Amino acid sequence: MYPTSEKKPQPAERPAAAPTAAFSPAPITKIEETGLPLLWLQDHVLKVMYFQGYMTGFKVAEDVSLPFSGVVDQILEILKREKLIEVRSSQLGLGEGSYQYAITGAGIEKAREALERSQYAGPAPVPLTDYIESCKKQSRGRVQVTNRVMRQMLTHLTLSEKTIQRLGPAINSGTSIFMYGPTGDGKTSIARAIGNLVQSQTMYIPYSIYVDGQVIKLYDSVNHRLAAGQETTSLGTGTLRAGTRRDPRWVNIKRPFIMVGGELTLAGLDLVFDDVLKYYEAPFQMKANGGILLIDDFGRQQVRPRDLLNRWIVPLENRIDFLTLHTGRKMEVPFDTLIIFSTNLPPKELVDEAFLRRLRHKIEIGDPTYEEYREIFKTVAEHKGVKYNDQTLAYLIQEWYIKRNRKVRASHPRDLCDQILDISRYLNVDAEMTRELIDMAADSYFVDL
Repeated sequence: MYPTSEKKPQPAERPAAAPTAAFSPAPITKIEETGLPLLWLQDHVLKVMYFQGYMTGFKVAEDVSLPFSGVVDQILEILKREKLIEVRSSQLGLGEGSYQYAITGAGIEKAREALERSQYAGPAPVPLTDYIESCKKQSRGRVQVTNRVMRQMLTHLTLSEKTIQRLGPAINSGTSIFMYGPTGDGKTSIARAIGNLVQSQTMYIPYSIYVDGQVIKLYDSVNHRLAAGQETTSLGTGTLRAGTRRDPRWVNIKRPFIMVGGELTLAGLDLVFDDVLKYYEAPFQMKANGGILLIDDFGRQQVRPRDLLNRWIVPLENRIDFLTLHTGRKMEVPFDTLIIFSTNLPPKELVDEAFLRRLRHKIEIGDPTYEEYREIFKTVAEHKGVKYNDQTLAYLIQEWYIKRNRKVRASHPRDLCDQILDISRYLNVDAEMTRELIDMAADSYFVDL
């Protein structure tokens, strides 16, 4: 159902879950612990310096997200011996990290060769094996809800008891939910409420991943939200300002809630290789690992629903996904994502029995009853500052729904209240539920198809 208030619920009880401390990236003290080839790291530092120009050792460490002591200082020393970089200035008493380095002519040529292979010059990646291991450890800390928590989470929604009791086990499954029903009855709002619950927890993901000399960019500032208190590294030391030591190549985020709609394509579900920059962008389901991927308005994507569903059969069955590098190599990654399909199209037009079997939970979100509609309208009107009137609502239902054989939708109270606000401002009258304003609002809002 449509939310009865835009105010987020404040649950008295937190869902039981393992703390983020169940996985914390171990600190790095030497080059070998990065899991990356030394030659690759040298090229990476040269690329960063090629783009930045003059840089202190601390600044290099900060840009590549590696500790200066024991890692970046050793790389800079090797590059200096090979005359690929040189020291231009130093500040006495502040250590080698404050030395200002410049790339030499030979270093520029070397950097250009590296840039032809890949122009990635951000935080150093982590090996694929480390990422897989982190997914397995953090999967065990997923949110688990109880009946009480579920009700607290959905206090801002008006839902039937049957729907509430079916949603709880579906969330705890961590696998897949297929929500279907008429448009405007709150399927997306329910998914967002689940997302708010999941995002009460945090997890670690790497900025990027290293596979056979290739880089896959995983962290996405658009789809990933930093956890509260997430701090940047200080002078590339790998020590957080809060005093906690960990590998700075990882970022602490709220568990992901990623929503895609009509823009989703089959290409977007595999590694996306940039022919110019020569590195990969992780697909949506990989970015959503540990959290939720909502496929909204399912059936209205640019690809046929059956093609899209076929793409999900193996991941939903085995909880692993296979992605392909442009070199032809297939890589196996975890599929630790709660997939929510949301559609207002009839299921029989979208899926067959074989696919429905693989979807763990199928939940129909139907139209509200007249009593539920009244509750929604009353709360929305109060929230939006529209004076509510029971008699006028009864008039609205009789004249604009029953007589015209129109279905009530959970989104109608919000839209009609917005219409009343628009009209009352124009007429310079109080925003209240009078028959005149209701008629004007409904006449402007409803369209008889």
